Amino acid sequence: MTTDDHKTVQPANGAGPDRLLARMASLADPTRLRLLHALERQELGVAELCEVLQLPQSTVSRHLKILTDQGWTRHRRKGTAHLYQSRVEELDPAAGELLALTQRQVEHWPALNQDRLRLAGCLRKREQDPQSFFARAAADWDQLRLELYGANYITAALLGLLPSDWTVADLGCGTGATLLELSPCVKHVIGVDQSREMLDAARHRSKNLPNIELRRGSVDEIPIESATCDAAMFVLVLSYLEEPFVAIREAARILKPGGRLAIVDLLHHDRDDFRRQVGQRWPGFREEELRRWLTRSGFDAPSIRSLEPDPHAKAPAPLLATARRASE
Repeated sequence: MTTDDHKTVQPANGAGPDRLLARMASLADPTRLRLLHALERQELGVAELCEVLQLPQSTVSRHLKILTDQGWTRHRRKGTAHLYQSRVEELDPAAGELLALTQRQVEHWPALNQDRLRLAGCLRKREQDPQSFFARAAADWDQLRLELYGANYITAALLGLLPSDWTVADLGCGTGATLLELSPCVKHVIGVDQSREMLDAARHRSKNLPNIELRRGSVDEIPIESATCDAAMFVLVLSYLEEPFVAIREAARILKPGGRLAIVDLLHHDRDDFRRQVGQRWPGFREEELRRWLTRSGFDAPSIRSLEPDPHAKAPAPLLATARRASE
C-alpha cells in the first residue's frame, strides 16, 4: 500500500462543494484511512500509531495534520506526548455519510487486518497499571528472570511436552535452527530442504547430533516414506512455493494416521514491497484458504489463528495453523 507524498490537501472552511471536495481529498489516501480506523474507538499517541501502522513518525504526523485540518480528528497534549482521537461524531451528517461509505469499501483490506492485530497489542500494554504494586512486581520479575535465565528455557519447556519416541519432519529446514531445538526432545528428526547450501550449513551445525537426518529434496515431492512421521512442520516455507497445496498434501502422505502438522507463515497482507524483498510468491494466506487446503488433504480439525506480531518485527503479522491427519 503506497501513498502519494507530493499531494497536499488544502483546508476548506464553510460548506458547499469546496468543503466537500476538501474532505473527499483528505480521505483519498490509504494511510489516512488506516489512521481513522485505528482512532475509531480510542485515543492514541503518535508513537502508538507508528507502531500500529509500521510507518515513521514523520509520515504519521503529516497525515494526522491533514486529518485534523479537515476536522476528522483532534489532539491534546499529555506531558510530552500528543494524543489523537476521532471527532467524526461531531461532524455534520454529510461528513459522516462520506466516511461510512469509505469505511464499507475498505473493511476487508488486508492492511486493516494487520493494523487491528497490532492495535490489540498496543491496547493490551495499556492494561498494566504502572501505579499498581502487582503490575510493577510482575514487570520487575519478568525482567529479572530474563536477565538471570534468558528466554531459551521457555522454548525448552514447551518442546519437552513432545512425546520422546516421535519422529518429526522439518520441511524446508533451512540451516537447521529448529532441528537443533527438536533433537533433545524426540527420537528422530528429519530435515528436508532443496538448497544444497542450506543443508551444508545444517549438517555442520548438527554433526554431533546422531538423531538428526538431513535429506535433500523438494517439499512438493518429500523424500520421506509414507506414514512414517508422527509430526511435520512448515515454518515460513509455504509463502515461497508455487503450489502450497501440493506441499500440504505431501505432508499428509508422510504422516502416520493421527499425525500432527504445524504451519507458521504470514497472514494475508498487501505489502508487495516486502514480498518482493524476501522473494516470496504468496502474500501470506487467508485463514479460510489454509483451512480448505488442509481439509482437502485429509486433515481433521484444523485450527488456524493469527499471532500477535513482535513489536520490533518488520514483517507482516504471522499465523499458526495446526491439524491432525485423519485416522484410517
